Formats: sequence, structure tokens, C-alpha cells
Amino acid sequence: MSDSGAGTETGARPTGVAAARPLLPAPEPEPEGLLSPGVAPGTPSGEAPRLGSFLARAAAATAVLTVLGAVLGLVRDQAIARYFGASDASDAFLIAWTVPEMAATLLIEDGTALLLVPAFSLALTRRAAAGEAPGSDPVRDLVATTLPRLFLLLAGGAALLVAGAPWVVGVLAPGLADPRLAVDCTRLTSVTVLTFGITGYFSAALRAHRSFLPPAGVYVAYNLGIIGMTLALHAVWGVRAAAVGVAVGSVLMILTQLPVFLRLVPLARPRLPRFGRPGRRAARTAPPLGFAVLAPVVLFVVSRQSQVLVERFLASTLPAGAISHLNYAQKVAQMPMVLSLMICTVTFPVVAQAMAAGNREKARLRVERDLGLAGTVVLLGTAVVLGYAPQIVEVLFERGAFDATDTASTAQVMRVYALGLLGHCLVGALSRPFFSSGRPTWFPAFAMGTGLLVTMGAGYALTYRFGVDGIATANAIGISTTALLLLMGLGTRVVPIRTRAVALSLGRLTGASLVAGVAGWACAPLVPDPVLSLAAGCLLVPSAFFLTGLALRSPEVVSLLALTRRRFLDGR
Repeated sequence: MSDSGAGTETGARPTGVAAARPLLPAPEPEPEGLLSPGVAPGTPSGEAPRLGSFLARAAAATAVLTVLGAVLGLVRDQAIARYFGASDASDAFLIAWTVPEMAATLLIEDGTALLLVPAFSLALTRRAAAGEAPGSDPVRDLVATTLPRLFLLLAGGAALLVAGAPWVVGVLAPGLADPRLAVDCTRLTSVTVLTFGITGYFSAALRAHRSFLPPAGVYVAYNLGIIGMTLALHAVWGVRAAAVGVAVGSVLMILTQLPVFLRLVPLARPRLPRFGRPGRRAARTAPPLGFAVLAPVVLFVVSRQSQVLVERFLASTLPAGAISHLNYAQKVAQMPMVLSLMICTVTFPVVAQAMAAGNREKARLRVERDLGLAGTVVLLGTAVVLGYAPQIVEVLFERGAFDATDTASTAQVMRVYALGLLGHCLVGALSRPFFSSGRPTWFPAFAMGTGLLVTMGAGYALTYRFGVDGIATANAIGISTTALLLLMGLGTRVVPIRTRAVALSLGRLTGASLVAGVAGWACAPLVPDPVLSLAAGCLLVPSAFFLTGLALRSPEVVSLLALTRRRFLDGR
């Protein structure tokens, strides 16, 4: 799915998360819909519905592939749990997997996207402004300036990781009794430093061109590679088979996007990169991507991913299996956050292009709507996790080497993690507007660094007494601190969002989530069979969430239900 048209929107009426009906479509023949980004006055009336409709379709398609990738991720975790349980072997693999997780956050999900989506959006804006002027294509110049250098830099990083694997494992998990297996797995997964970087580059370029399907499908390919190698080779190589799967899956991620990338993104003639100044034409037309722009993004992403490093460092001092319990709990608990952020992923190019064009009002409307929609999704998921964590873990993992004791420990950690899901969602959603202008900004790195310090302090204070529950609590406190700082800083530094209105709206949604979660927690034990109990919860929790949201007059809940009713009546 691709659409290179810029598109703008209509309807200058006040909208946003604090309005009485912020998401209700306008009474037009073709309504804006939930994903319409808002508009500045004077925009042609026919373009907003087209863009809103396109974004809605893109979000729906992205949602389908995101859910499929998440389901395959659960199958992947089920395979690892079945064959290796919560043991020294699974802990060794998860220590090695820290590097791909860090690389994925830095090179696919956040770092490269925060740098390159605005850069490609600016290049596309300059191309549109230049029209058919000969000899000038900012997109081609950007690719020629950045892609060869990125390839060589990442290849060197992967080689260094292979050589330094023992040192890396020693830093990540000094408490491991025998680090040799973790070192082997780290070397096998080191290729992801290169492959994830190319994957992230392709994803950013395609999203800026409004082609969302290939980037959304990369984790489907990735998890298929891990599952396939684990099933085929676990009897021969043990947990090393899963590490091989990580490497194979990362190559499949590139192949998933390569055909569309070659079709949409113009490439210059191959030439050896020079690490001095770019050519004159590239310097004139390619957006700036120097150290001043790169450093704040890298520091922010590394600080964010360091939350996981702190967790595993602390958990390595606990009994065997602690790292595995944290991992299984985190992977499942964060699914609502992943689903909520797909909204911001689809609309990020719209915000970046609005900032590039100087349309701050359009960016404000888009960001406020994104926060409301993403908060609704993640808090509904939080309620399900709070109410039905034991049933979720039992249905997903309790088989083979993963026993009832592991289920109880993982479910307890999951519920603690759920308390920080809104913070994780807000950090992902709020960081994008900070970097959408392509100008250096250090505030997100400051906020994330502050949250990391809080996590470390709380972790050291709570781990000795509460074990893995203390580690999860520290994570929730630290990420919530970062989210609060970003929310307070965004309106005064980048996009003039109505901070108090956003906070009030999210507070109402949080109240609805807590009521629904408590209702699920009380009713879950009434049905002994975990599958039937979870199925009942999928009806009970959303009903309690939306009814409580209506009682609290949450604008997002009111709008969603009104839009659903309107669509139903139109369908009739």
C-alpha cells in the first residue's frame, strides 16, 4: 500500500482530546474518521477525507500485520518456553537477545525512524517544491549520502560485537555461573546490528512514502525465522538454534521490504562512500543528518532500551529463571502498547510533513488525537492484563518445561508491568513529535535519562526485598516519570498541545481501566477453565471499560461509541 500524495485536511473546528466530541466525524458526505489529522484553515475540502480514509486503511492494515507479528512472537516464546522452560539455557539466550532487542529499538522502532522519517519527509517536501527541475532529487541525494555510510558503520559494529562477545556478556549479566552459552548465542545474533539497521532504513523510507505494509510485515518474517530454526534445530544445537533463528529472521526482514524499496526510492549510481564532505548537489538538497541531529536521538533510544539492561543486570543476581519470568511477562504485557503505537507509527509521517511545512496547528491536532486513541487502546489492554494475567500465561505458556510455578511467578510480574503500560505508550507517542522537525532537541534524552536513573534507584532499593516484582515495579515508576516529563515539555517546546486537557482525558481513561481491571480480577476465578475464563474476560473487561468511560464522560469513549453507532446506522 503506497500513496505518495501529500494530502491535507479540512475542517478548522476545534478538536482534540479535551473537546466534548473530539473524534466525532464532521457531517460531510465522506467523514474524516478517527485517523484524520486535523487541518489548518483554507485547505481544499476534498483532500482531508481522502487522507483520513487512507490513514484509516493504512492503520487497519498495519494493525492486522502487527497482530499477526505479535501472535507469531507469542508462538516463538511458546517454543522457547516449551523446549527450554525458565532455565539456565533460556536465561543465556535472553542475555544474548539483549543485543538484538537494543538494535531493534535503536535501528528499527525508534532511532532510525525518528531520524529518517523526518529526513525523508523533508526531502519529499523539497522534491514537491522543486517540481520537475532537472538534476535535483533530494530523495536520491539523501539515499546516496546516508545508505553506504550506514552499511559500513553497522558492518564494523557487528564485527566488533563478535570479537567482544565475552566482555558484553560479562557486563550484561555478571551473575551468570557459566557464561559460555550466552557468549555463543551473542556471537550468533551479532549480525542483527547490520541487518536491523538496513531494515530500519528501508522502513523509514517506505513510511515517509506512505507505504506501510512492508514495514509492518517485518516482524512476521523475523518471528517465522526464529520459530523455524528453533523447531528444526533445537534437538541438535539446543538454545543456540533460537539464536540462529534470530540471524535468519533478521535477513528475512530485509527481503520483505527490498522489492518495494527499490520500486519507490530512487537510487543513485553505486559508488564508494567518502566520509568527508558530501558532494555539492547532495549538500544543497539532502536534509541534514549530522552529529547534532543524530546524538540526541541515539542517547534517547539507548537510555530507553537501557531499562531492559538494568532489569537483566539486577535479575542475574536472583535464582535461575528470574530473567525468563521477566521476559515472558514483559513480552505479553506490552502487546497493548505495541498495538496502541501503530496509530502513531502510521501518522508520524503526517506530523513530520506538517512540521516541515511549518503547519504547527495541523501537527497539534494530529498529536492530540493520537494521544487519545493510543491511550484508549493501551488502557483497555492494561485492564485485560490486570484482570486475567494468570489465565493468559497459563493458556500461552504452561506446557512442557514451563510449569504451574512458572505461571504464577510470570503472572504476578505481568500485573506489575501493566501499571507502566500507559507510560511506555506515552513515551513512544510523545517522542515522535519532538524529533519530527529534524532539528536537534535534547529534552527527550534528558527525560529518558531521568527516568532511567529513577528505574535504577528504585530497582536497587526494591529487588533485594521483592525480587522480580521489585524490578518490574521500578520499571513502571521510571517509565512513568519519563512520560510525565515528555508530556509537560512537548507543549512548550515543539507542538503546542493542551497539556492539561490531555492529562484530564487520560486520567478518565485510567479510571475506566482500573474499574474494568478490578472487575476482571474479581470474576476471573469464578470460571475454572482458563480458556473459558479468558474468553469471558474478553467480553466483561471491554464492557466494564466502556461503561465506566461513559459514566466518567471520557471524550474518546463517547466518540468511539458514537462513531460505531453512526457506522452501524449507515450500514443499515
